[in-house]
Amino acid sequence: MNRRLILTALAAASAAAITGCAGPYTVSADVSSYGNWPAGRQPGTYAFDRLPSQQQNDEAAKRQTALEDAVKSALEKAGFKPAADAKTADVLVTLGARVTAYDPVPWDDPLWWRWRGRLLYPRYGYVGAGPWGWRQDPFFDRRYDRAVAVLMRDRVSGEALYESHASNEGLSSSDALLQPLFDASLAEFPKVEPKSHRVAVQAVR
Repeated sequence: MNRRLILTALAAASAAAITGCAGPYTVSADVSSYGNWPAGRQPGTYAFDRLPSQQQNDEAAKRQTALEDAVKSALEKAGFKPAADAKTADVLVTLGARVTAYDPVPWDDPLWWRWRGRLLYPRYGYVGAGPWGWRQDPFFDRRYDRAVAVLMRDRVSGEALYESHASNEGLSSSDALLQPLFDASLAEFPKVEPKSHRVAVQAVR
């Protein structure tokens, strides 16, 4: 099946999950992980470690607090517990996230003309530059590339023990999707798999 068609279907499913009735739904993400979590080491306790750029002003600190709230359930599912004091935590956790917006165009997919794109004159309700344009339908809605990253370091030695990235795309930029992305990023902990692969998790809207 064509890759763009797959992504479009996933985007539609994501939009339906956000706007539909309350209940569980599935979120899929591309995940890759790195590191060398010591064999036999238990997850233990954690504390968040913010980079200078993540606390340079109130807006940055507020954003980071939202990320920390979003990842807590994923850390708990992986076996971690929050440390009563950051100075005694077993690991320090650094987080990152980004949401990039982009507007698809017909030639994103070399096969667009076989199943969707049809360049016609604007007078038929199509839009575009010059005398030509394309149909304004959901395929051309703005899409968002969402990604999160988690890095765990040993608090005492500072050694990086585990790093994971998760990303997907869809029609929404809502922060509500950050939590399932973090869930996907830690779903296989402590297994390491650098090759990007699909991970599906359950979320509740």
